[in-house]
Amino acid sequence: MHRPSLLLTLLTLLTLLTAAPLPAIGYRPLPHLKSNGSDLRFGDSKKYEGSSEFVHLRYHMGPVLTGSITVHTIWYGQWQKSQKKIIREFIGSFSAVNAKHPSVAGWWDTARLYTDQTGANISRTVRLGEEKNDRFYSHGKSLTRLSIQSVIKSAVTAKTKPLPINPSNGLYLLLTSDDVYVEDFCGQVCGFHYFTFPSIVGYTLPFAWVGNSAKLCPGICAYPFAVPEYMQGLKPLKSPNGDVGVDGMISVIGHEVAELATNPLVNAWYAGQDPVAPVEIADLCEGIYGTGGGGSYMGQLLNGKDGATYNMNGIRRRYLVQWLWNHVVSYCTGPNALD
Repeated sequence: MHRPSLLLTLLTLLTLLTAAPLPAIGYRPLPHLKSNGSDLRFGDSKKYEGSSEFVHLRYHMGPVLTGSITVHTIWYGQWQKSQKKIIREFIGSFSAVNAKHPSVAGWWDTARLYTDQTGANISRTVRLGEEKNDRFYSHGKSLTRLSIQSVIKSAVTAKTKPLPINPSNGLYLLLTSDDVYVEDFCGQVCGFHYFTFPSIVGYTLPFAWVGNSAKLCPGICAYPFAVPEYMQGLKPLKSPNGDVGVDGMISVIGHEVAELATNPLVNAWYAGQDPVAPVEIADLCEGIYGTGGGGSYMGQLLNGKDGATYNMNGIRRRYLVQWLWNHVVSYCTGPNALD
């Protein structure tokens, strides 16, 4: 589950207590700044990136996605063609091993380190499957977690061009447009994943929901391409694809797909004792996008000639995507690491 940054939550509290703006270096140092909190704490090792001997990520013997993964997308609400293209090309980049370094495929290599009971790794192949457009808001503009499952049911049982049923290696990605509110959106989550209930959908299907926050809460779910209103004086970073809401969704989509692949039925790879609220491989690295990341620092990022900020390349586009927990070395890793 992708939650709004813990850093933003703490900053909100601190701002309310002090009623004074915080200096930029306190919560989002720009890549060219040399000193940051993690540097002071960890010296020159640059190996923070969420590393901890106290993280006990374990395999709970459930299935993971070792076969070719197919992502079936449901576009709920009104979507522009350009927005769909950004997201499609991101998903299509998972298996694009020839993309320019650092690449989305290199980022996916961390997820591929995870295995099932037989030792088989998460699949390298992630491809776009069938799509369904729900442009007339079949279940309204305010969805609960259960009504999200009803949207998926409508997509897989539609009379015309239903989405295929693929419980073993299919992922169902429900994306809501910027005028749709989902239960807990903006306050507690920017996206989440689970599996459908046979009592509602008729099948057990791994799914994820991610919302476009452009109108509702870009400063929370599209950060750092937008900043909260209370952070006066802080300029947002330029998004790599010119769409703040969709560029903000990209990292959340990556977060949820990685966790679906490694924990599709919430009984495989996670830390903690509670499978209802597991701490998964992306949860452990929220807010970390580059070398040295941790605490209040996103890590070393890349700046394009156009001024846009990103940390990896897709087939034809650039993206900013959080790192993933690497259980082999016990810290967060990503393709743009400097060491």
